[in-house]
Amino acid sequence: MNLKLKFTELLTNIGFQEKEIQRNWSDLEKAYSGKSRHYHNLTHINDMVECFETYVDQLQFPNEVLFAVFYHDYIYKSSRKDNELKSAEFALSVLPENISFDKQFVFDAIYATQLHAHNTIEDINWLIDFDLKILARDWDDYQIYFEQIRKEYRIYPDFLYKPGRAKALKHFLENDFIFQTDEFRKLYEEKARKNIEKEILLLT
Repeated sequence: MNLKLKFTELLTNIGFQEKEIQRNWSDLEKAYSGKSRHYHNLTHINDMVECFETYVDQLQFPNEVLFAVFYHDYIYKSSRKDNELKSAEFALSVLPENISFDKQFVFDAIYATQLHAHNTIEDINWLIDFDLKILARDWDDYQIYFEQIRKEYRIYPDFLYKPGRAKALKHFLENDFIFQTDEFRKLYEEKARKNIEKEILLLT
């Protein structure tokens, strides 16, 4: 998929000027291509855009959801706990003032990817599920994923990282569901739970 083309089409549709689009793409590409981005990079964005394309007919606010996809991990530092908040704030800062676009939705959608909890707005539930679909990959791909996450948290020694990661994973299992839409629950819930249980065993 040509991410730059998708990004350009989106920003053109919502009222950006060509010069602004080029600058914003350059900034976005740079942000997601940092040396510390082993998982939260353009590959992750590409995977989410593919999900978006598959389920776009289910969405009431497709432009807002896609914009949120592109910017939801714009700011990502493993040492911070406010990445989603800062990403949401940044996403709003690049939007022109006079566009027909639900800015509050974009902010809420990006911020919702912090806790991945069920939302009253169904489009945000779809975004959350796009973000978490990696949890239901085949085991070999899932293993690559959690190894990439470990690299992003390499500043932490195992005795800190392992219990922290296990705690975060157990939180998913304690919820009634990992995924927030019926479609993703039907397709991916069982696989995701098995992967998470298997990773927790490796951490303990």
